[in-house]
Amino acid sequence: MPIEELKRGRKKSPRNKTIDFPLDSEDGKKYSSLSPREEDIASGYNIYDKMFCGDTFGVCRRLPRAFADLIIVDPPYNITKNYHGNRFGASSEEEYREFTRKWLDAVLPCLKPNGTVYVCCDWQSGMIISDELQNNLCLRGRITWQREKGRGAESNWKNCMEDIWYATASDEFKFNLDSVKMRRRVLAPYKKDGIPKDWTETADGKFRDTCPSNFWDDISIPYWSMAENTAHPTQKPEKLLAKLILASTDKGDVVFDPFGGSGSTAAVAKKLERRFVSIEQNPLYCAWAEKRLELAETDKTVQGFSDGVFWERNTANYMLEKARKRAKNTQDF
Repeated sequence: MPIEELKRGRKKSPRNKTIDFPLDSEDGKKYSSLSPREEDIASGYNIYDKMFCGDTFGVCRRLPRAFADLIIVDPPYNITKNYHGNRFGASSEEEYREFTRKWLDAVLPCLKPNGTVYVCCDWQSGMIISDELQNNLCLRGRITWQREKGRGAESNWKNCMEDIWYATASDEFKFNLDSVKMRRRVLAPYKKDGIPKDWTETADGKFRDTCPSNFWDDISIPYWSMAENTAHPTQKPEKLLAKLILASTDKGDVVFDPFGGSGSTAAVAKKLERRFVSIEQNPLYCAWAEKRLELAETDKTVQGFSDGVFWERNTANYMLEKARKRAKNTQDF
């Protein structure tokens, strides 16, 4: 029996929150009908807070110019991958460069003069993408984030890293430093004249809010018991996208994702009170995305982010446990 049939025959664990319904199911029919198509975009059409189902290049031609404050691009990497029936094949360096130029030509007219662009990539596609970004934008840096589930190899080091190129349209751009600081536990507190230096002491512990670096080792890849998880093969974590969105937009700004996948960027933008425009060619992924957007109306949580900061791994749990113990001790007294 084929593996896919075996999977369909299995009963899902009650704790398994993965969004993975087929198009011909009740949910599939319901949610796939919510995404507008390319032909729906006419003069005066409200494009905002929409997950468009269609070809990126065709939809982009119908979108207004300079509407996006932030563009997050997660294009297919130059590897062969099957996206539930839509196959992207690895190509030569020149062919992938031409593909990159093509989507840049389609997407960049949507960017505001003071807008920001982030592009996800692996080490191979990143070399081509960085070259092409430099020809069109002000390239400002590269973020490297650690994948917990790396790709193994028999004759190479296991690949556990991916990159995000950071670029802006001009020298005028937003970067909200205070919105993306990391809250860390202070293990060796230092005081000057009896006053904590660069850290704060509370009843729950000592902590310091630090400036973010361009190496992120606090990102959890979505897995089966997480509400954000879908069956998309290359889904990006919501926490990763939240950092990009908070750093480079304010509430009410517009986030554009031309390769929308299962709607991670759109869902996070909605949770963080930004407007969004997203495009995805696979109707199945659009249906999953619409389900996530519905869930985002009531669930605004982003893993690892609360109280306006990103918490160092295990720090929030540590402080929560201290608060619980303090409350218990008070009740016992």
